[in-house]
Amino acid sequence: MVDRPITRRRLLGAAGAGALLAGVPAGALARRTVRHADVVVVGAGFAGLSAARELVRSGRSVVVLEARHRVGGRALNAELGGGVISERGATFIGPTQNRIRRLAKEVGVGTFPTYDEGDDVYLHDGKRSTYSDRGPTGTAPPDLEILGDIATAVYKIDQMARQVPVGSPWKASKAAEWDAQTLKDFVLANTDGNPRFIRLLEVVTRAAVGAEPQDVSLLWTVNFIAASGDEHHAGTFERNFNTRGGAQQTRFRGGSQRVAKLVARELGDRIVLGSPARRITQLPHGVLVSSDAAVVHAKRAIVAIPPVLSAEIVYEPALPASREDLLARFPQGTLTKVTAVYDRPFWRDKGLTGTAVCLDPPLGATFDDSPEDGSVGIVFGFVGGAAARSFNRRPPSERRAVALEGFSKLFGSEGLHPTRYLESNWRKQKWTRGCPLAYTGPGTLTKFGPALRKPVGRIHWAGTETSVFWSGYMDGAVRSGERAAREVLRRL
Repeated sequence: MVDRPITRRRLLGAAGAGALLAGVPAGALARRTVRHADVVVVGAGFAGLSAARELVRSGRSVVVLEARHRVGGRALNAELGGGVISERGATFIGPTQNRIRRLAKEVGVGTFPTYDEGDDVYLHDGKRSTYSDRGPTGTAPPDLEILGDIATAVYKIDQMARQVPVGSPWKASKAAEWDAQTLKDFVLANTDGNPRFIRLLEVVTRAAVGAEPQDVSLLWTVNFIAASGDEHHAGTFERNFNTRGGAQQTRFRGGSQRVAKLVARELGDRIVLGSPARRITQLPHGVLVSSDAAVVHAKRAIVAIPPVLSAEIVYEPALPASREDLLARFPQGTLTKVTAVYDRPFWRDKGLTGTAVCLDPPLGATFDDSPEDGSVGIVFGFVGGAAARSFNRRPPSERRAVALEGFSKLFGSEGLHPTRYLESNWRKQKWTRGCPLAYTGPGTLTKFGPALRKPVGRIHWAGTETSVFWSGYMDGAVRSGERAAREVLRRL
């Protein structure tokens, strides 16, 4: 790679188009450099880092442009002192999430089981009960009034997931029928529609997607479930939501962002932080990516950022209509993660796991986030969808009080007195704009889904939303980056 100060004349010559400078202050040009590489990667989350790592291991030169002043994307550690961390974003991994597990092992990050000794808590209409996830209902609350609806919905969705070509749901025989309705439409038509069950459904979609069940396409939902497996295991509803045997089973020593940081250390100065990509110009023999800190001339580009952000880049020539239409209909979820830190995990003394299902807003689902040795107590709760929008409009002191009251109702009065309280409103993060993933509403996948991974000229697409398996998870991000790297290597 060659780094050189950039001048207006040389940039115009390299781009072959004065339009490349649109919106760039003249003074900013002198502060940027021109870099040359085989591949330029936009985004240093798990997708972009994994793509860059695979390319470098194959002997190719790479430059990674990252808008934030850190790596990790939707994975972010909060350092609490004394070596204790709490994940403010992505936290868990589980069975069949083999790519993220392998990556962590290769960079030297170990794992430990999520705390799961004791009972879970269920709260609805102010009524609190406890239950074991080893019981006959598993992770589902043993609420006899809605247990039949739960069993019916889970069974039917799992059966439908087996009929979907995972990663290409628009090819399913009933794709048009399923994509014409929302998840809520399907549930109301196939269960008794008990209002309490609908509230439970809202808790599930708010925590898993950051959206309401009436916002999400049934086809998208079925594919999301089908994707929770791998090449040898079918996806299931329970694998997404269980701790034991599910996607919340395992945690990383040192936090999930530590994996990203160690990959970034391997890549070194190939990563340019504080450098959001503004424009991608496709040339006869390469691409030119213009960012705030550098201009990169490469043979190929991999865009590995959330759909809502990739839509804000200016592309020359413009993207195909199918790709633009897909991005316009691919919003990020709305999710706030509230975390309370205590001197000790007091809920464990009461025989509780720290896991809860709460039908009384704003908290929906909670998990124990304490360090492996239990020296400090950390619990977090998801506030998603409509509950998050209402919660986030409150003043900070009121949000804190409401969240702690929720923890106290679930685990006891000790919940009112943390040593520290944290909030992660991912909707307000400029370079994320929502969490945990992007989703589609009715009619999008069948019309525009085939554009999801299809390269556009010399531009390739990565990001967890583009993954065949574990879309929306860290594992999906790693898989997508590795897949995009393979695409590029075949064409170089």
